[in-house]
Amino acid sequence: EEMAELYRELSRHPGLSAACLGPDVTTQYGGKYCSLYTEWSQRDLARAENVKFCRQYLIFHDEASVVYSGPAGTCSEIKDELLSRESPSGALKAVLRKVPGKEKEKEKQFLEVWDQNRKVKSIDLTALDKHGSVYDDDQFGCLAWSHSETHLLYVAEKKRPKAESFFQSKAPELGTSDEDTGRPEKDDTPLKGEQFVYHEDWGEALSTRSVPVLCALDIEGSSISVLEGVPEHLSPGQAFWSPGDTGVVFVGWWHEPFRLGLRHCTNRRSALFYVDLTGGRCELLSEDTRAVWSPRLSPDRCRIVYLENDALGPHQQCSRLRMYDWYTKHTSTVLEAVPRQAWAFAGLYAETLPLRCWAADSRRAVLGTPQRSRTDLLLVDTEAATVTNLTAGLPEGCWELLTLQWDLLVASCSAPHRPPSLVVAVLPPSGQELPLHWVPVEDSPTVPGVAWKTLTVWPPCSRQSPATHGAQAFEALLLSPPDSTAPHPLVVCPHGGPHAVFDARWRPSMAALCRLGFAVLLVNYRGSLGFGQASISSLLSQVGEQDVADTQLAVEQVLRSEPLDPHRLALLAGSHGAFIALHLLAREPERYQACALRSPVSNLPALLGTSDIPDWRYASLGLPYSFERVPHAEEVAAMLLRSPIAQAAQVRTPVLLCVGARDRRVSPTQALELYRVLRARGVPTRLLWYPEGGHALAGVETEADVFGNCARWLLWHLGQ
Repeated sequence: EEMAELYRELSRHPGLSAACLGPDVTTQYGGKYCSLYTEWSQRDLARAENVKFCRQYLIFHDEASVVYSGPAGTCSEIKDELLSRESPSGALKAVLRKVPGKEKEKEKQFLEVWDQNRKVKSIDLTALDKHGSVYDDDQFGCLAWSHSETHLLYVAEKKRPKAESFFQSKAPELGTSDEDTGRPEKDDTPLKGEQFVYHEDWGEALSTRSVPVLCALDIEGSSISVLEGVPEHLSPGQAFWSPGDTGVVFVGWWHEPFRLGLRHCTNRRSALFYVDLTGGRCELLSEDTRAVWSPRLSPDRCRIVYLENDALGPHQQCSRLRMYDWYTKHTSTVLEAVPRQAWAFAGLYAETLPLRCWAADSRRAVLGTPQRSRTDLLLVDTEAATVTNLTAGLPEGCWELLTLQWDLLVASCSAPHRPPSLVVAVLPPSGQELPLHWVPVEDSPTVPGVAWKTLTVWPPCSRQSPATHGAQAFEALLLSPPDSTAPHPLVVCPHGGPHAVFDARWRPSMAALCRLGFAVLLVNYRGSLGFGQASISSLLSQVGEQDVADTQLAVEQVLRSEPLDPHRLALLAGSHGAFIALHLLAREPERYQACALRSPVSNLPALLGTSDIPDWRYASLGLPYSFERVPHAEEVAAMLLRSPIAQAAQVRTPVLLCVGARDRRVSPTQALELYRVLRARGVPTRLLWYPEGGHALAGVETEADVFGNCARWLLWHLGQ
């Protein structure tokens, strides 16, 4: 009960998801203010859902600073909104809304347009039947206003022809006559024998995304057109209107010969394209052998910045920032990938650029990216190719830009002991950005009972000369209860990915573990994001070796330096982190007293035919991948040797397994096989099977149940 109440308390802290600034209003005394609209999400354990709500604020400012900020009214819940976007002038707002169907009808989607006083348009997209469901994800989805504010652009699933059995009998239509037989057949005549044809999708968390199409709504005429001109071998997304509204700029992902998983994979072959609306001509704007995403048009409509990686290889990489000049047609590299971490700038690792990231001068842009074990806001001067860290050294370890409009920055910041706060700042002129003065708008107090610090870990080969081998250092975050309760039991958490990072953000489940008396070690082993491309590349061909050794090294270091109980250690991890944890259990069978794993990777060769990212199985061994590749016997043997299942006989530690039946990235059969092997050897093992769960085991009810069971497992086996 205490554990459940603690999780309930810490889950009440909301997080920010979006923000938008209204145009400046000048008062009769000459002062300026604008409205700030924000959207938040909060776990509602009673309703078992994430509740979205909005709140508005007033921001009074002059040219140099924010003078005053305060709320305007109370919160109100947002119901059934899938997407929303303000027009460039701020006078209109577009909303994509889902409406539950009556009785046996399917759920409907409506596209609405609001002005400042009322709803001016409501269009039933389902009834128009021009396409399938509109995409509301952040991978393909968009809702973009034309610069003239007369049209809206969005992405939807291509309308699929109806299909029926060869033997489907059809009743004759009433009232038909001989004259009717001469009429042409309708376009929606069902295709015979096609109802069981396999349709590919884009994998984990994108299983309802197959063939996206670009769609435009003429607001005045309430008419929808599916845009033509996109090549058949491309799946379009992340689109916006070109300067002059003459066409559409979009990212196109190659989907031939078949689709690979796209979620958290910024290495899929893609390019930037322009399709002309008058002639339907499609033009390539970037290189077509790389992976690109997040194109953002500057306020003067002259430049497009976007992120770029190499195709295939590691699923997350240190990215390049590229810029395309609309009028000269010239593409330049603003920032190259950083090979080795430098303390000033460790490279770009963003999964997305903020929708509004440009300063008013159309020269500078602001983005959030991991920098070692922090996520900082960086200001990039696209002409000088310089980077300024706007949040380095601030006590909050995670910063996210919500919007940048009229040189007003709106951001969210948090730390392991502090839930997200809403802050604003005026962006000073070029060259005068520091120090930046952040003003709190919605300030969250720190949570008692949680302290944290960042630890630097030096692998053995680099200890003698840290200056020379600085790129080999990695970090870990230590969260701990007050020292008065020491020595603390330690829960060790290597992250999944493997090319991901634990940044110093608010995580209610980790804060709850601290409040229950555990210290928590979040390990960013070599291969994590934020430490340079060399660190990422160093893990290739070394999975199951370097990552495992790094995690154990971090554990040994923290046991020597902190007031921790070396006889009460546990592992808590998911996906590739669970892969590391299982290796540690086999290598140190007496070291850890408990282990709780989510969506574990245990048998590498078995993932070749079951995962949406089979290419990673080759890349992780340092082998090239091609679509037509079939594994050789020696490669399968090498994968099996690296698999924890091969060392399962050494495991003695009690293991809790949590898996989602709908996991497309790591098949739940991995956990099922491991469960059977451990049970057969007498190891205390428990398996939790979530029928609707995916790889992330997301969803309020699932997350809460996973936390409750993991916490109880750790408390029981560590004797708390």
